[in-house]
Amino acid sequence: MSPTTPPPDAVLPPRAPEAPAPGTRLGSHYEHCFGCGPQHPGGLRIDAVAGEGLDVTAELTVRSVHQGGPGLAHGGLLTTAMDETLGTLNWLLHAPAVTGRLETDFLCPVPVDSVLHLRAWVTGVHGRKIYSAGEARIGGPDGPVAVRAQALFIQVKLEHFTKHGRPEDIDKVLDDPDLMKRARAFEVNP
Repeated sequence: MSPTTPPPDAVLPPRAPEAPAPGTRLGSHYEHCFGCGPQHPGGLRIDAVAGEGLDVTAELTVRSVHQGGPGLAHGGLLTTAMDETLGTLNWLLHAPAVTGRLETDFLCPVPVDSVLHLRAWVTGVHGRKIYSAGEARIGGPDGPVAVRAQALFIQVKLEHFTKHGRPEDIDKVLDDPDLMKRARAFEVNP
């Protein structure tokens, strides 16, 4: 089992020259992504914003379709929100990567209609491994921490997606005349 804490010889790389500028809304990497896609009817629609360094922020409004227990957000959904937010860090490194391991700690219940303020940051890179951490706070950037997470992402090549993805979805992305949309579909963890 791979740890989510970087080894002592991991480094904090510089932000990639191609990375979105600080303050830039990152938008969706794929229109039908459950985490960030605007066309997914029950999705989270997380729209992260690039920070100054190797960090991002985002917001998530917990809706009724996101509940587990009556009136409360489902824990798996909160884990997905953390995974999506942590995964957007890869845009700052300009490194396509997939989730290798994700550890999530739930510190307090999250009621439906709450606004979660998510923040994620890179904690180190070692070879193809990208280590990161994040938190979700209720009601504001300084509100109580509801969720903490640490993750390990593994950098992959485009072939990872084309080999393992559903062919009709891959073809739809590759046939899109918008080069930027094609490239972004494969940029972060799907």
